[in-house]
Order: sequence, then C-alpha cells, then structure tokens
Amino acid sequence: MSSLAHRVRFGHALHAEWVKLRSLRSTWYTLACLFAVGLGITVLATGRAGERYASASAAERLAWDPTELSLTTYLVAQLIIGVLGTLVVTSEYATGLVRTSLAVTPRRHRLLAAKVVVAAAVAVVAGQALMFATFLIGQTLLAAQDVPYARLGDPGVISAVMGGGLYLAAIALLAIGLGTILRATAGALTTLVGIVFLVPGFAGLLPAWLEGLLDFWPTMGAAAVFKTVPSPDFPHPWLNLGGMCLGVAAVLAAAFVVFQRRDL
Repeated sequence: MSSLAHRVRFGHALHAEWVKLRSLRSTWYTLACLFAVGLGITVLATGRAGERYASASAAERLAWDPTELSLTTYLVAQLIIGVLGTLVVTSEYATGLVRTSLAVTPRRHRLLAAKVVVAAAVAVVAGQALMFATFLIGQTLLAAQDVPYARLGDPGVISAVMGGGLYLAAIALLAIGLGTILRATAGALTTLVGIVFLVPGFAGLLPAWLEGLLDFWPTMGAAAVFKTVPSPDFPHPWLNLGGMCLGVAAVLAAAFVVFQRRDL
C-alpha cells in the first residue's frame, strides 16, 4: 500500500475527482437547477419592482439597492450549490465507491483535498457566472421599468457581484465539510438548512455573548457583501465574509480529522 500511495500523486487524485464529478448526472442536474431557479427568482424579484418603487416612501427610495435586489437569488442558490458540495462526498458513501477511492488513494488527506479543490473550482465558476447573469438580467428588467438601476462600473457593484460568487463557493465548501463529517446527504443538507436559515431566524433568542457570531454568519453578516448601500448593522461586509470563510475552514479542518481517523 505504501508504494501505491507513493505512486498516486495529488495531480492524479485531482484528475480522478474531476472525472468522477463530471461523470455524475446529478452534477449536471444540480448545475442546471442552479441556473434555472436562480435566474427565475431574479425575474420574479425584479419583474414588478417598478410598482414597488412607485409606492415607496422617501426613506425607502433612499435605501433602494438595485444590485442587492437582483442578487436576492442567493437565498435559494446557496442551498442548491450546497447540494452539489454535499454530493461530492456523500454520493460515494451511498454507492460504496468510497472503498475503491480509498484503495486507489490510500492517503486520505490527499483524497479529500482533491475533492475540495475540484468542488471549489466548480463552485467558484458556477457561482460567479450566476451572480453576473442575475445582475445583468435584473438590471435590464429594472431599466425597462424606468426605475433606478445599476451598472457594473457603479461604486460597489463589482464588489457585490464578485463577493456573491465567493459567498456561494464558501457555502459549497461548508457542505463538503458537513457531508464528510455526517456521511449522509439528508443529514448534511438538514444541517446546512439549519445553519443558513434556522439560526438566523432565532437570532433574537441568542444570549448577548453569542450575538457577535451573527456578524460572520451566512445570510446575516456575511450576506451584507451583496449590498451596495451600506448597512448600519454590518458596515464591513468583506470582514464579515472573511469571518464566515474562517468558520468554513474550521469545519473543513474538522472534516479532515474525522475522515483521517475513522474506518471509512
């Protein structure tokens, strides 16, 4: 086994994981769903924005953020891209292919690292493509309704769009960590839903000493990166997103430890 581990280099593991990921029908179904649902939500969110803007108060018009409006799709997109991240790991446990993968790549940290790198690359490309597409479609619809809209060159717009893609990629990596630790698609996705929706929903019930965590929580402080109008609650969105990425890194570190130590 030691000679096999020596022969299987990280580049080989990367290539194998890429072949496995692109060979799964679920990968392409999930990516198709990501864009279909993501773009559909953008059309729904911006399609009748003219009516809302016409009836808005002066304060609401001052806080009008067309960029955030068109990127609202992230609320659902993060769950879909989370499915993709989860399946990178849990699909092999469901089929038993993980035994073969470990036989070919005995160094477990190398195998999991290859999964993380491949999934991260796909998530970054898909997330950024979705963010740019939703922004352009959303702003086109807003412009057609004769309401204030944004251009890519406007202050804060590129930051919000690029930050949105990184946010989705971080969610995909979080899903990989959860899938590795729990080894079950349903369990990992349930935990992910709890993280991105349930915890923020019960934020008001958290003790005061835990409230600072919300600055770095998905759909809370980290989601401020989607805004171009500064939020008084989260005035440093990139710092918030960085804190979320550190949390994701901690989950991945735990996943590497668990994956290394258990039988499968």
